[in-house]
Amino acid sequence: MAQRILGVLGNGVVNVLLIAVAVFWLVPTIGLFLTSLRAPGDNASSGWWTVFTQPAQLTIENYQNLLSNPTITGSFWNTVVIAVPTTILVALFGALAAYAFAWMKFPGRDWLLIAVIILLAVPLQVAFIPLARMFGTLGISGSVVGVILFHVSFGLPFAIFLLRNFFVQIPGELLESARIDGAGEWRIFFTIVLPLGLPAIASLSIFQFLWTWNDMLVALIFTNSGSQPLTVAIQTQLRQFGSNIDVLSSGAFLSMLVPLFVFFAFQRYFVQALLAGSQK
Repeated sequence: MAQRILGVLGNGVVNVLLIAVAVFWLVPTIGLFLTSLRAPGDNASSGWWTVFTQPAQLTIENYQNLLSNPTITGSFWNTVVIAVPTTILVALFGALAAYAFAWMKFPGRDWLLIAVIILLAVPLQVAFIPLARMFGTLGISGSVVGVILFHVSFGLPFAIFLLRNFFVQIPGELLESARIDGAGEWRIFFTIVLPLGLPAIASLSIFQFLWTWNDMLVALIFTNSGSQPLTVAIQTQLRQFGSNIDVLSSGAFLSMLVPLFVFFAFQRYFVQALLAGSQK
């Protein structure tokens, strides 16, 4: 009985601790959301927590002004056009290259893998000037194509490294039996390796999408006013004198909604793929 009581108390303490940590991490998000629902004058005169005693401060005027701004709405779709193809291309080419490094034998494979690992340590800033010149020569400077190519090129080393480490854990006997049955490398990849690798591909897609969606530095350099994503568009809406908290808070929360949706959607898919892979 004493052990059961201690077990219940221990679980209760752990649960309370986890709830406290979760609330602590949610406070900035809640504050950002409530700030985005307050008028600029209210934000300048008091903190966001005053809405609990003065709920009349809440208004959707900030979002109405934001969504009626053609610069913001256009940049939102630019962000989608940049983030979605980048994520798909990185996941697809990364999985193909990772399978080759894991289960195909070709000259120089180990040296190429070492080169890929070394590329993980290359900072983004090193490639800005040479790629800007190359994009200008190709005529894609200032377009979403250049930004997509930049993110794909810098996302592939991590994708190959992550997926290759996952693919090597697949039993080799499973692939050998498929080859004995007459399956080629493409069929083995799409019917065996890809389904079993869905958990790793799903997690990679989440990270790549979040990195691309929240990027500002690359977009600030390689886009113009017609192709800028949401992060750059929000920054351009700042007033010269003042913090412009109404635009920043509503724009930041709008920019955060899509990554949250993608994360929770892929999280459910991730669990389903993990269970399917374990059953196989």
